[in-house]
Amino acid sequence: MENKKRKISIIGSTGSIGRQALEVIEKLQDKFEIIALAGGHNTELLKQQAEKFKPKYISISCHPELVSGYHNAKIYKGEEGLEKICSDKENDIILVACSGKIGLRPTLTAIKNGIDIALANKETLVMAGDIVMKEAKKHGVKIVPVDSEHCAIHQCIKDINQVDKLIITASGGPFLHKSIEDMKNATVEQALAHPRWNMGKKITVDSATLMNKGLEIIEAHHLFGFDYDDIDVVVHPQSIVHSAIEYVDGSVIAQLGLPSMHIPIQYAITYPERFEGIKSKSFSFAEIARLDFEKPDYEKFPTLKLAYEMGKLSGSATVCMNAANEEAVFAFLDGKIKLYNIYEITKKMCDEHKVINNPTIEEIFAVDKEIREKTKEYISKLQ
Repeated sequence: MENKKRKISIIGSTGSIGRQALEVIEKLQDKFEIIALAGGHNTELLKQQAEKFKPKYISISCHPELVSGYHNAKIYKGEEGLEKICSDKENDIILVACSGKIGLRPTLTAIKNGIDIALANKETLVMAGDIVMKEAKKHGVKIVPVDSEHCAIHQCIKDINQVDKLIITASGGPFLHKSIEDMKNATVEQALAHPRWNMGKKITVDSATLMNKGLEIIEAHHLFGFDYDDIDVVVHPQSIVHSAIEYVDGSVIAQLGLPSMHIPIQYAITYPERFEGIKSKSFSFAEIARLDFEKPDYEKFPTLKLAYEMGKLSGSATVCMNAANEEAVFAFLDGKIKLYNIYEITKKMCDEHKVINNPTIEEIFAVDKEIREKTKEYISKLQ
């Protein structure tokens, strides 16, 4: 990176990743200038962020008048606002940290405008990985992953042509040492009690079912171009090894660190350079003492197997799985279904879906809408 400040916009600044990214940027304030902040419904937090970081633009999903008047910032609303921010070539990099399908179009817009991406939005690649990666290559845009697992792999790879296999680690979530019956009877509070990471509710439930790891497998396939048979998952409860790669000669290179999202966020937005920033504390092998690894239990966590299957089917199969799972997770959080129903409902929607090969962006959003409606209708009949 040159000595001049890197200009950055954050899509999803009021979410977990966005808030931590701003903490990183505050620590490295001499290296970054914030062009725009985009948030959801948390207007109070967005106002506080605007007051502190003084962006040129603010975008909010609703009630733009609630964040007006901040240092002459121009106010945008909704998806149109995200498109405008991602069309501004003043940006050197855009952190896409929002949750859900809303991240896809802005990401593509930024790519088409030659702006590098720090990607923390799973749906972008799960829904349209082939299209996104093709556009990134066409426009010479770097996509640096923010997820700790993909960021770890990115850091380990020196020559991708010599890599034989990707190894993605999973903490196992709150039900790693619980029975299937425990999972079937789990409360929302139990599912949200992640032992290692502090995340949003949706991704925490996905971690409890291991669907989160399934989505990461699909992301890894697109980011690094590996076949699904060459992407392994290993359960690692301590969450110290964030992921690893195996080279063709059998050597395994892993990236280790304490469970803190500040580190991968900082790496993604400062890549290819590194700076001293926010650290939870210095890493000590002696204090860690032990690292455990085990194979995932596909019977207890069938969503992981489903993700492999849908990934191999490709096309709109992953769009269907993502949409059905998300609606089922929301229903679980609302107390409408049990935790294990999430898999059963998602599997049913996937089984009934007629896969579209090589879908367009319009077809991807049409499938997403259709599956969400079908899923909600099916859930309503279960009440």
